[in-house]
Amino acid sequence: MAVHPHIVIIGGGFTGTALAIHLGRQGRLAGDVTVIEPRAMLGCGVAYSTRDPAHRINVPADKMQLSAAEEGDFDRWCRAGDELTRDPEALWRDGSLYPQRGAFGRYIAERFSETAAASRLNLHHLRDRAISLQPVPGGAIVTTAGGVRIHADAMVLAISHPPPALPSQISQAVGQHPALIANPWQDNALAAIGTWDELVIIGTGLTMADVAASLQLRGHRGRITAFSRRGLLPRPNVTGDYPSWPVEPPLAAPETVRRWLRRIRRTVVAAADAGVPWQKVIDDVRANGQTLWQRLPPVEQRRFLRHLRPYWDVHRYRIAPQVSALLRQRRDNGTLRVLAARLDKIAGGEKDLTLQLALRQGGAERVAAQKVIISTGPAHGSLINSLPLLRALAGQGLIVADPLGLGLWVNADSQAIGSDGLADPRLLVAGPAARGRFGELIGLPQVAEHAQALATQLLALLTSPALDGRCPLSRR
Repeated sequence: MAVHPHIVIIGGGFTGTALAIHLGRQGRLAGDVTVIEPRAMLGCGVAYSTRDPAHRINVPADKMQLSAAEEGDFDRWCRAGDELTRDPEALWRDGSLYPQRGAFGRYIAERFSETAAASRLNLHHLRDRAISLQPVPGGAIVTTAGGVRIHADAMVLAISHPPPALPSQISQAVGQHPALIANPWQDNALAAIGTWDELVIIGTGLTMADVAASLQLRGHRGRITAFSRRGLLPRPNVTGDYPSWPVEPPLAAPETVRRWLRRIRRTVVAAADAGVPWQKVIDDVRANGQTLWQRLPPVEQRRFLRHLRPYWDVHRYRIAPQVSALLRQRRDNGTLRVLAARLDKIAGGEKDLTLQLALRQGGAERVAAQKVIISTGPAHGSLINSLPLLRALAGQGLIVADPLGLGLWVNADSQAIGSDGLADPRLLVAGPAARGRFGELIGLPQVAEHAQALATQLLALLTSPALDGRCPLSRR
């Protein structure tokens, strides 16, 4: 049993900060928890560090919380403070709140500070980047870019989403062209776009919706052509109060994706007959998503990713009604077109780009644009190559990509599996990087539940007498 354990959490976005909070809230163990995060404020990550007022949370505020026992806490926090004064448009007509995303980052940072002040554990934010992990007896030495060395009894990779990947076809043809915006999440990425510039957005998911909302707020009035292979837009959240509508009978093993789909469709029809929207059925599937995913054999998981994932994503990862209304308005007035197409060719002029699109229903279309924006979302398949630390860990054989290419491979206890096929009890993976194993690990409620479960698991590990003398990280 570790006498005064030190847990190092690498990554201080929502996942890592939620894990630190759950560790700090227990009262059984004294020790240290260091969250290594380069941003000034914990709890933000890519999503909640945005300062763009057009970026809103995609679900009502009363569905955003650190644990199921705290349902509605963020909503109450917003209403009790000055969030509605700052952002009156957050209040939708059904009474639900869809605040700007930065508000949720501030909420999580506040909860971390409160927990740190009251906890037996010493919760600490080290504003730095972890660059290496060296196994030693009883744990590992974590080294940061700033030269700090920390002896860790247990480590958690709470890695944020990787940036979008530039398709090789575009990279080779126009990778350095000034009209190409490869990462819309970078600060001031959209600053050079003129009011009447004609734009092409590659991708039609959540990132595209964010880009369109940002452009509208900046006063952009030019035409936008957005395309993806299927041309699917994120669906809106339901407005109004409806009962939950579970899939009956419960989805269970052994199953196939095709059988699930049939049953879900039947349930959606039954719900509609009773006046309940389809969103309530999908919410039930989502709530059971981890169990359902782990019951699928690998061949069925691959079938889902190959054929159904785009459709699931647009129904599962929905957008705030304010953003949905904006997209609808732009489509109605002709300043936003959404196409089902693939890129055939792209060429650069002196100041613009020309794209040749192959339409899904046949035919081709040529589109010229002053700016082309890549909005295909995070490149999860390139996660290991996105950070020097992960490349180093992979080189040491401590982590490998999961077989589905969604993140890192872990066992059922979220312990990282190395190149030898063995798992390390002291090296865990939290949040979306573990979704190859668990499936539904991008939506915030599921990430929060995962962080809470990992906190319990870590405490059990570090208080176990069986841990004495074990050094799984150095076995390779």
